[in-house]
Amino acid sequence: MSARIIVTGTDTDIGKTVFSAALVAALEAYYWKPVQSGLAAPTDSETVRRLAAMPHERVLPEVYRLSTPASPHLSAERDGIEIDLERLAAVPSVPGLAPLVIEGAGGLMVPMTRRQLLIDLFASWRFPVVLVSSTRLGTINHSLLSIEALKRRNIPLLGIAFIGDEMADSENTIAAMGGVRRLGRLPRLDPLSPATLRAAFEANFRLADFTTPVAP
Repeated sequence: MSARIIVTGTDTDIGKTVFSAALVAALEAYYWKPVQSGLAAPTDSETVRRLAAMPHERVLPEVYRLSTPASPHLSAERDGIEIDLERLAAVPSVPGLAPLVIEGAGGLMVPMTRRQLLIDLFASWRFPVVLVSSTRLGTINHSLLSIEALKRRNIPLLGIAFIGDEMADSENTIAAMGGVRRLGRLPRLDPLSPATLRAAFEANFRLADFTTPVAP
């Protein structure tokens, strides 16, 4: 079976799609966003395909494409449907042993339905998770809460990846108090392009950290 890695965030709009693109490019992986809320261009899949400079066929189609940029449960209701987690339980296969990067929606506690959270889906999969966190004010609280939620459900955590300006004390505090590996930090990039993103990932992360199995 190919390696499967979940990329999730401590919050929405913190850069996990950009990080997903960097990881996809580094691993030469396939990419899958099971639920897309909001269809204004570019979608997350389109952004990843551009920034990872990857062929179209390596971006797997979303199961749900929802019109409203909102929590999936609400966006689905506005489209007149309800998300069925059973449809998401079967992860699509990819050729050979190619890795698959799966990007979540928002944070871990985002409702998929009125009864189920995104983290419930992750718990059913049991794939290793990369937790993406910003370095902005409030990150310690958000990150430690997210780490605790993952550990409580015995979901394997590869480590935490930061996005933004260097905040060494916050980053080290989260890693130490959360008992997780600090994978690295991706700085804000201007310009943001496939070349600058690939170079920043290579300079700040070790690829081996994403291919080494971890215990829950």
